[in-house]
This record gives sequence, C-alpha cells and structure tokens, in this order.
Amino acid sequence: MDSNGGGIAGTALACALKNSGLKIALVETKPKSVVAAKKLAYNLSLISGRILDGIGVWQEILPKITTYRQISLSDGNYPRTVQFYPDDLAITGKKPTSKEGLGYVGEHQVILTAMQKFLADSEQLTWLCPTEVLQVNYQSDFVEVELKRKDTDNLSGEEETFTVRSRLVIGADGARSPIRETAGIGTHGWKYWQSCVAMTIKTEKSHNNIAFERFWPSGPMGVLPLPENRCQVVWTAPHAEAKTLQALDKDEFLAKLEYRTAGLLGKVELLSDRYVFPVQLMQSDRYVQNRLALIGDAAHCCHPVGGQGLNMGIRDVGAIAEVIKAAHQQGEDIGDIRVLKRYESWRRKENLVILGVTDFLDRMFSGTLLPIVAVRRLGLWGMGIVPMLKSLSLRVMTGLFGRHPELAQMFSVK
Repeated sequence: MDSNGGGIAGTALACALKNSGLKIALVETKPKSVVAAKKLAYNLSLISGRILDGIGVWQEILPKITTYRQISLSDGNYPRTVQFYPDDLAITGKKPTSKEGLGYVGEHQVILTAMQKFLADSEQLTWLCPTEVLQVNYQSDFVEVELKRKDTDNLSGEEETFTVRSRLVIGADGARSPIRETAGIGTHGWKYWQSCVAMTIKTEKSHNNIAFERFWPSGPMGVLPLPENRCQVVWTAPHAEAKTLQALDKDEFLAKLEYRTAGLLGKVELLSDRYVFPVQLMQSDRYVQNRLALIGDAAHCCHPVGGQGLNMGIRDVGAIAEVIKAAHQQGEDIGDIRVLKRYESWRRKENLVILGVTDFLDRMFSGTLLPIVAVRRLGLWGMGIVPMLKSLSLRVMTGLFGRHPELAQMFSVK
C-alpha cells in the first residue's frame, strides 16, 4: 500500500515531536526530493504560521513566502466588494502583529524543504523512504508494521522487507489513506460536481499582497499572491468545464482568466501547467482507535474555497503533538485510546465547523437562482457594514477561532 507520510502534515508532526524524547519513524513511498518537488502553493492561516513558528521552522519559511495584508471578496462582476484588513480582527479579539498581516501564501517545495532541513540533524528520527507499508498489525500493547524498502543507490533495485514495532501509528497518508482503510475506519461526505484547475501565473500589475476570492456561478476562484509578482490561481468549475479549461489554447485560456480577474492584475503569463483535481467533502467516522490516529487529509477533506484544507491539517499537528507530549511526560501510554481520544474530541468538532462553512460558501455562491443570488449579495453587504459579522468571518478565515495549541502560543513577535 502507498505510505505517503512524508507530506507536509506528517513531516510537520515529526518536526513538532523532534525534541520530545520519542523515537519517530517517518514512512514515505517516494524519495524526499520527489515529495518536496510538488508544484502547488497553499494559503497558510495566521494560526498555521504561529504553529510552525512554535515548531521551529517558521524563520526558514517566512522570508521565502508572501504575507498578505488584505483579503478581497466579490461576487462575480457585482460591483460591491468586501475588503478585510488586520484591524477588523480587533472587534472580537486581539489583532495580528504588524509582521503577520492576515495570512500567507507559500509554495509546497519551500515549506516541505524547510521541514526536511529542520529534521536533518535529528537523532530521534528515522527516515524510511522510499519505503512501502505492506501490512499493519494492531495489538493491544503495540503495533507491528511490515515494510518494504527499495535501495535506490543499488542499480539492482534490491528490496528489503523488515518489521518495525511501535506504540502508535499516525496516518498522514492523504485522502485515500490506506492506513485508514485497512484499519476499517469509514468516512462520510460527498464528491462535489466541481473540479479545480490550479496554476501559477505572473502578473503585469502588482498583486499588492492582496488575496482575492471571486465567486462565480460555476464556482469560486481564489487568487493568492506569491513572491516575485506571481500568483497561485485555484479556479473551481464543473468537471467538464474544468477539463475544457485545462485543454484550451493558452492564449484563449489567459483571455478568460483576465476576464475572471476583472483586469485587476493586467496581462497574465502562465508559468506552470494547469493541474485539474476533483474536490470532495469528507469526514472520517473517527479519528482514532487503539494505537492509531489520523491527521490531515487522512482524517478530513474540504472544498478549497477559503484555502482551509492544509490549515486544518497543521492544526491537527499542533493538537496531537500537544496531546502526545503531555501523555509521554506524565508516563502514559501514547497509543492508548484514552490518550488519543483527547486529540479526537479537540479536533473533530472544530474540523466539522470548517467543513460546514466551506460547503455552505460553495453552495451559496455557486448558482444563478435569483433568491440565492439576492441572499448572498445581501450577505456580502452585511459583512461589509456590520463590524462584528466581519470580524467573526475573518476569525474563521485566519484560523483564530477555537482552541489554540500550545505551539501557537509560543509565537514570537521579533
């Protein structure tokens, strides 16, 4: 089975536990360099930045990503837009520090490479990559994981099969998680009628460190600012339309993109391929069982509207790292279901809120029925003039609602 635990969520957890005194094995099917080379960029919320700072990797990441200081929401070509600024958070809580803005946009390679570098000198961590999980056997007091490692340095491609015994397995292996499936943990949710077309562009006009979310009847479009006047675009559309957008002649595609961005960025240049991926809402029936916990996309998936997916996973990391370290310090068994339930009760409800919000936004802002159009434009109007509503909405976007892990409270203001 695939064992893709070397992505951002799994590697971030290894970073968070680096100095915990626990021995960690990180299992990944692909070489580290291949995993880090993924051509995507992500929205990182304020709380994610604070957690990564508490882990110790943020100072390596921050200079190489964009801090955005404004969020602009609009409904297609409807002239009213809602602008969010850091001061808007002060209504319902403390506003961000001057260096934070409202969030960040970072490329996968930048984030994961910084984490891999942070772990390079760890004596407590064993990298098992490229290595495949063959079987997981859960016992009452331990777990046995049967693994197959390929020697990429050997031209013969010789493979080695071996077994690792552990007190706890963390499933951080994505939405199709084999770890979750072989443990018999079910999921509920649905696939959307939409796919996303993701790409990187270079813009004629400055993006001015503004994150845009433009809602269209076919689905939302996020435009996230990157360094060097580049942007990551996530264009949501019905499946067939998304495939058409991917296949369009480049000039025709760029003309459509310039129309969708209302000329705010001027002429745009395509810097990457157009990647298409379907979207779904998914919540695991449970996040834990004896000797097993799920984090990130293995536990939940949401619609990309608002860019919350990776941030949910990073908050999972902050929560489970806190639970595991506290249990270890108190002499408890970190794989015991009573310990793991503390993580599940913390994160499952909070993630359900985000799943509900993103689903509501996609359904409310996709479609042309006049009553729905009227309601959503009334909502935008209300969000623009009611400070409390604006602030509460922004707290959800920035991840500042709910319980904050201790790692986030270690955030430095230097």
